Amino acid sequence: MAASRILVVDDDDDIRGLVRALLDAQDGRAGLRELYAGSPDLVILDVAMPGLDGWETLERIREVSDVPVLMLTARDAELERVRGLRGGADDYVVKPFGRQELVARVDVLLRRPRTAGAQETYSDARLSISFARRSVRYDDREVALTRLEYRLLSAFVGHPNQVLSHDQLRELVWGESLATSRDEVKLYVGYLRRKLAPDAPGGTPIETVRGFGYRYRTPV
Repeated sequence: MAASRILVVDDDDDIRGLVRALLDAQDGRAGLRELYAGSPDLVILDVAMPGLDGWETLERIREVSDVPVLMLTARDAELERVRGLRGGADDYVVKPFGRQELVARVDVLLRRPRTAGAQETYSDARLSISFARRSVRYDDREVALTRLEYRLLSAFVGHPNQVLSHDQLRELVWGESLATSRDEVKLYVGYLRRKLAPDAPGGTPIETVRGFGYRYRTPV
């Protein structure tokens, strides 16, 4: 963590002071300027800010960057957490929080492998992915995926025809996020299947291997 650059976007001086290695910003617009200029390794983003709020800032970040984002909020509501995760956030912390919890979550996100790598494209009989453009086509139809759905699909095509356990998917997609459970993995597999084939999600190449996990069986 010591060599990492962390952008903290919050209007509270105390919260911004929690992390030593940081780029300081007091609102969403200032945070975006720092993001464009600094290429941080992680963004800690407050939901409630004047001007451009956390949700709008998150949307702008996801238009230009795959950087991990940790959301902060004062509201402990499931719908708020789901909104953040589905909007492209990687983790979610409710205020007030312990410093050790925040540091642990930051450490998990910084250790998590990033998407992409050397492979630029993937293609089979039904699916094509451009990793450079983050575009997905399935059965010759453009598919819009959330960040987590895209990471999950990337994990599957990166290990074609291989059974991936829940724990392996948690490592590949969430980086063993403290907030991730087996039920959440199952939930996102369901989301991904419905995005790929809304009319027949059970007919996608993503197979459930009972007692083990999931497998992407390459279409021929």
